Amino acid sequence: MHPILFKIGPITIYSYGFMLVLAFLVAANLSSRQAKRQGIDGDIVYNFCFIAFVFGVLGARLFYVAENIAEYLKNPIEIIMLQHGGLSWYGGMIAGCLSGIIYLRTKKVSLYKTLDVIAPFIALAQSIGRIGCYFNGCCFGHTLIPAQLLSSFILLINFIVLRLMQDKPHKEGKIFLSYLLLYSLKRFIIEFIRSDNPAIFWDLTLFHFISIALFIFSLSGLLRMRLKK
Repeated sequence: MHPILFKIGPITIYSYGFMLVLAFLVAANLSSRQAKRQGIDGDIVYNFCFIAFVFGVLGARLFYVAENIAEYLKNPIEIIMLQHGGLSWYGGMIAGCLSGIIYLRTKKVSLYKTLDVIAPFIALAQSIGRIGCYFNGCCFGHTLIPAQLLSSFILLINFIVLRLMQDKPHKEGKIFLSYLLLYSLKRFIIEFIRSDNPAIFWDLTLFHFISIALFIFSLSGLLRMRLKK
């Protein structure tokens, strides 16, 4: 664990926050460049990433606090202490996607085409963010199992797979749905080696069930896309 990256006088730079910002900058810049190559306004994509990032962090924090409300009621000031970690990806995904979709609707651009551009770089951003989790000591696995680093590695593989798919002809929405499919499968597996989420039924955690629902949703979407002429 290395939660504090470095200090400059009274300013403390936390590794968790630093990796989150780095993840955003990498994803936003690479996705905006990819958008330009595909004839999409890069500024719109960058703005989408910024809006999704801000609301995603808020949604992820609210979801995490709601999960652990008993602990936070004992010490409410911890609710705003993001440097201590405590973000739930699914909460961030819901809030980030909804806010980003609303923005894209106002700009009247193709929703699925834009999401296809961004999806691989979301996986890359997550891979970077999980390194921050490792430094911070959150999202930990069972004894001696670095769940954060394993998750980061799988997400990096997901990024590579999605980028290869992205450069080939595909129907609009396929890359984004494939990202959801790969992520839900990854999260379902990783939940078995994480120790920070309690089981609620059949030795499965809440995130197991959310992953199952997301897997079914994305798989059905891909199947409909394949069957549709």
